[in-house]
Amino acid sequence: MVTTTEALGHRKAVDWRDFIHSDPAVLVGKPVVRGTRLSVDFILRLFGNGWTLQEVLENYPRLTAETVQAVFAYAGECLSEEALFDMPRSIQNQV
Repeated sequence: MVTTTEALGHRKAVDWRDFIHSDPAVLVGKPVVRGTRLSVDFILRLFGNGWTLQEVLENYPRLTAETVQAVFAYAGECLSEEALFDMPRSIQNQV
């Protein structure tokens, strides 16, 4: 089994805490990229909607490849602390 470190190879890990923060006065405390009003979930949704890294960086020049990496590091850490359960479509349609 390949570990996360092995899968990342030579890439340098970032500490998301250097790039992501939360302030109740900014977007009601949603985690954002430091120095912007760009929330973590907004950036993740861009990728979910098919944007490439190049498109994100071109459209949001305050972001860097390193800050985007921090967004994914933050999301990964948050998800590793949560228990997620698959919800069958039949149940989703009833909710």
